[in-house]
Amino acid sequence: MPVRFTVEEVCWKDAAEELSLVREKVFIAEQRLPRRLELDGRDCECRHVQARLDDGTVIGTGRMLPSGHIGHIAVLLPYRGKGVGKALLAKLVEIARQENQSSIYLDCPLADILFYESQHFAPAGRVFMEAGIPHRRMALALNNLGYGAFDARLMPAQFG
Repeated sequence: MPVRFTVEEVCWKDAAEELSLVREKVFIAEQRLPRRLELDGRDCECRHVQARLDDGTVIGTGRMLPSGHIGHIAVLLPYRGKGVGKALLAKLVEIARQENQSSIYLDCPLADILFYESQHFAPAGRVFMEAGIPHRRMALALNNLGYGAFDARLMPAQFG
């Protein structure tokens, strides 16, 4: 049965409690990531998106730093595989395009690379460990015609 939800940009100060609850359930309780990695103190400078059911329940979230670094994408377990993560990512890409960012990037667990490749992101660096989990940086070049192939030679210094 399809899940009916909407994705919207929200202000951190207004939505912090609900977004934090989702992230704590996914990253701290379920994935056992250290609280210090999840609560990095940078949320106030980020653009945030949320996925919300018709009844108002927040089921997913994600954020983007001013540098174009997308992260903290979290979807509650019962709603995974139903397009929620894809919709959150698409909204963050839309925001980046509205900001005229030339490219965006994220660090993903190796298990998620195929998902991000299906969303036009390309590997942009070596595998590295974060919180004991192998990750790889993925990047997406944005242009006025839509998505472009990512060229690491054009990667801004902050991506390195």
